Amino acid sequence: MPETEATTAGQGQSTPAGYAHPEVLVETDWVAEHLNDPNVRIIEADEDVLLYETGHIPGAVKLDWHVDVQDPVTRDFVDREGFERLMRRWGIRNDTTVVLYGDRNNWYACYSFWLFTMYGHKHLKIMNGGRQKWEAEGRPLTKEVPHYEPSDYQAPEPDESIRAFREDVLATLHKPGYGLVDVRSPQEYTGELIHMVNYPQEGAQRGGHIPGAKNIPWSTAANPDGTFKSVEELRKLYGEQGITPDKDVITYCRIGERSAHTWFVLTQLLGYPRVRNYDGSWTEWGNMVRAPIEKP
Repeated sequence: MPETEATTAGQGQSTPAGYAHPEVLVETDWVAEHLNDPNVRIIEADEDVLLYETGHIPGAVKLDWHVDVQDPVTRDFVDREGFERLMRRWGIRNDTTVVLYGDRNNWYACYSFWLFTMYGHKHLKIMNGGRQKWEAEGRPLTKEVPHYEPSDYQAPEPDESIRAFREDVLATLHKPGYGLVDVRSPQEYTGELIHMVNYPQEGAQRGGHIPGAKNIPWSTAANPDGTFKSVEELRKLYGEQGITPDKDVITYCRIGERSAHTWFVLTQLLGYPRVRNYDGSWTEWGNMVRAPIEKP
């Protein structure tokens, strides 16, 4: 089937048709037209947390994943009150449309989308192509940091049905009806590396992967310009590895951020109904006593 182009107002004018939830994607044109929309808040979430200061989309606030969404003591996310404080600080109301974008094919933007979904925010979008596409199109950047009047944001308790813990992963091993997706690089999957290429090789005692996991690197879901691949390409990518919508799927990487990108693709673009992100990932599994692993 040839790829067609969707033209609905919420998507912009070039988002490929056929995604399960096309309303969660907006194009750079749409963002450019809503820079001064008081009902829209733009958030930049980068893997390189120093990028925002070099220039960002006018009006965008910065999400620093090292500090803004992490509990400073436990190895966990901020609690409900912490999430409310964050949203209030940025002047985000419960009905504000939040547009997330970032570097590296929206890697941390999707991580933030997953986290914000867990805290029940209903109006979330990803800017297709992220920072890379915005810059490539020569669109404006600024170093001016915006300030917004605090809001009275109210968050529910987190819905952890989209989050997997180690006990959940252990319960799926060697059972039919489940699919584990290791979204790391092939070198990490085989145990040759325990972190990405050109990063410090630390964080886990052992290399390898969780038994039965399929290796589908997260970045294979993106085009060279940072946009998401077509629905036909994505269905083929995961279907050929046996990761199909009828299964309970768990995604993992090293700390759960790259796997949140795959969670976004499977749930929002392909419409898989049961997908959880294991944010403990390899830094937990690779260090656990007696946790089974495989090496090719």
